Amino acid sequence: MAVQAITTTLGEAPQPRRQRLLEDERWLAFFLIVPTMVLLGMFIAYPFVRGILLSVTNSRVGVPGDFVGLANFHKIWNDSIFRTSVYNTFLYTGVTTVFKLSLGLWLAMLLNRNFKGKAFTRAFILLPFIIPTVLSTFAWKWMFDPTFSVLNWLLFHVGAITGRINWMGDPDLAMISIIIVNIWRGVPFFAISLLAGLQTISPELNEAAAIDGAKPWQRFWHVTWPLLLPVTMVVVLFSVIQTFADFQIVYVMTGGGPANATHLFATYAYQIGIGTGLLSEGAAISLAMFPVLLLVVVFQLLYIRRVETR
Repeated sequence: MAVQAITTTLGEAPQPRRQRLLEDERWLAFFLIVPTMVLLGMFIAYPFVRGILLSVTNSRVGVPGDFVGLANFHKIWNDSIFRTSVYNTFLYTGVTTVFKLSLGLWLAMLLNRNFKGKAFTRAFILLPFIIPTVLSTFAWKWMFDPTFSVLNWLLFHVGAITGRINWMGDPDLAMISIIIVNIWRGVPFFAISLLAGLQTISPELNEAAAIDGAKPWQRFWHVTWPLLLPVTMVVVLFSVIQTFADFQIVYVMTGGGPANATHLFATYAYQIGIGTGLLSEGAAISLAMFPVLLLVVVFQLLYIRRVETR
């Protein structure tokens, strides 16, 4: 007993329980992930579950409502404006993604070269992505204004038009306008992300292909593109999700008009749920995009995994 007491006295003092727990990797991981899980639960999981519960009731602002099952989904499917919103969302997402990928890849290839002022150019490219969306969209709205439009003034002075173009008053031109703004804002994200992917590709691979006689487009297609494809798929995945649920650009520029011609899922859900107070129908419209996004995410993640395991 005396020897044990002396050993305890002379030996190292026992560590506090909290310190022992933090030294355990499992408990440390748990403590680190709890704040993230709380935030995800508060701002993502709870609104999502709440939206599902609202979509199966006939709730309105100030009225809890009763359970109605899938009646709201049946109602919005027979709504011509909702079908227009579905078409617009797919068109908006598809066209902008193709152009953002093409222009972003072109810019990334240019920025990957060595030239004077490269650092400044890379920083300048990010400007459309850094500026707050609402602020930059208001500037574009002024540029497309039929009375004070800079674009109309420029087209008139180069002889392309003879009168004013009402960009926001024509359904087709309004859709083209919001697509242009989305492309302008999204290209820097693609350019910088793909540039980061290009930086990971060893120049020796392209040099070896050039020595073997491969032309520039052959080196890109057979060397650069296969190595860049995983990064490209991840960037496209994030862009599709963000564009599919876009709200700010359309709401600021057109508000879904003219005559509900440019509504997307998000803007139409806002108009029905908040504008008219029909919370349940607004929630149903919002949830209608979830299966599409889920399929897109699953498909692209499976494709990325297959590419990486080759």
